[in-house]
Amino acid sequence: MTSAAATEPSFDLDPTLPPSDYDILIVEDTASMRTIYEAHMRRAGYRTLATGTAGEALELFRAHRVSVVLLDLMLPDRDGLDLLIDLLDVRPSTSVVVVAAERSTERTVSAIRRGALDYLVKPVSETRLMEAVEAAQRAANLAHPPHSKQARTPVGDFVGHSAPMLEVYETIRACARSMAPVCIIGENGTGKEMAAQAIHRLSDRAQGPFITLDCGALTSDRFETEVFGHRRGAFAGAVNDRLGAAELADGGTLFLDEICDLPLALQTKLLRFLQTGQVHPLGAEAARRVNLRILAATSIAPEEAMRRGQLRSDLYYRLMVVPLRMPPLCNRPEDIPLLADTFLHRFSALEGRGLNTIAPETMARLKAHNWPGNVRELANVVRAATVLHEGDMVLPDMLPKALQDIPSAAPVTENRPDFESMTLAELERAAIEAALGRHDGAVQRAAADLGVAPSTLYRKLDTWRQD
Repeated sequence: MTSAAATEPSFDLDPTLPPSDYDILIVEDTASMRTIYEAHMRRAGYRTLATGTAGEALELFRAHRVSVVLLDLMLPDRDGLDLLIDLLDVRPSTSVVVVAAERSTERTVSAIRRGALDYLVKPVSETRLMEAVEAAQRAANLAHPPHSKQARTPVGDFVGHSAPMLEVYETIRACARSMAPVCIIGENGTGKEMAAQAIHRLSDRAQGPFITLDCGALTSDRFETEVFGHRRGAFAGAVNDRLGAAELADGGTLFLDEICDLPLALQTKLLRFLQTGQVHPLGAEAARRVNLRILAATSIAPEEAMRRGQLRSDLYYRLMVVPLRMPPLCNRPEDIPLLADTFLHRFSALEGRGLNTIAPETMARLKAHNWPGNVRELANVVRAATVLHEGDMVLPDMLPKALQDIPSAAPVTENRPDFESMTLAELERAAIEAALGRHDGAVQRAAADLGVAPSTLYRKLDTWRQD
């Protein structure tokens, strides 16, 4: 084996790279663990490279095409999260599986946000390790570089190109390939179930079922049947076998809607299922294991629900591996014209009406409304106009009375910092925070605005959190 350091980052189609003669790069500083991982991989037929340092890992990665990296976070010469960023800067379509000595929600979220496909905690069984590597290999075969035009394209049935929605699309694409649980957080009407469906459709489980379980509707006497099912004769009235949501979702995705509305007593039962992956229907002789992806959603802040005792802390940490926050419509007003036009054409066709244009003064009122019901409320307003009115243009008097009476928006004043009194470090921080604010916290786009590498911003943010 030979290795040669490259002076510039190389991407997958760079013709100067040698052929793909390795499948997996193992980065693990403990020699015994490195040997064990290599043995597992080679038994499965994978061709491996292995190293114990971040420096050599980056050198090997630049010199050889590998599709999967198994990355330990605790390395002697560098933090594994920083190496993760550099690896994906060099070749964005690589699948990275992170291995850590302990489970840390903050580290897990950081790893997934920075592009890791999966997060494993030592000791890792051979079965779990190989499942993660096989999923990573499949994802690598299907991957598209995240910096392509596709990154700005809406996913699923979403409409909009605002910065908050681009962040949503980016997160959905990043986590769809993973088995990590995703918790979708947002007000009613922001599209939480649409986000869950988009994740499912972009995953390698797209051909499997997508099953929704309404946690707010579950009661103690119905929980076992609704979630796990029952066999005929299990209780009076059980005249037929019935599959529960967990069995129906086998091979696909189980979407736990409004997880914070599930009674605490039932959260314990749900947590036990999530930990074991086993289903034991009422009246069945034995339990059976199911293979499914868990997605959850809540319309209230899960952190607040946990503090109030509404959500168990262990269930919170089980589900909040990848948080996906859906922006309310008032935080993305630039999407309102496109959404309104989309709904108008959709509902006009559905209702057989001739309305096809929204008058400028009508659009101004739509943009000035704060939309407490979010996208769902906007859709209802547009549909009501198409049902109740004739003509070819939506005029202001076709809107509900509350929107007709919206006053003119007050001029926006901007509080500018006093640059003359700030130090260089304070100016730098102000510039970074302003860029992050413009892009709703999206580090990649903020870094592009500032002309620096994303890894630079991540290091700055980590430093400030420690202050």
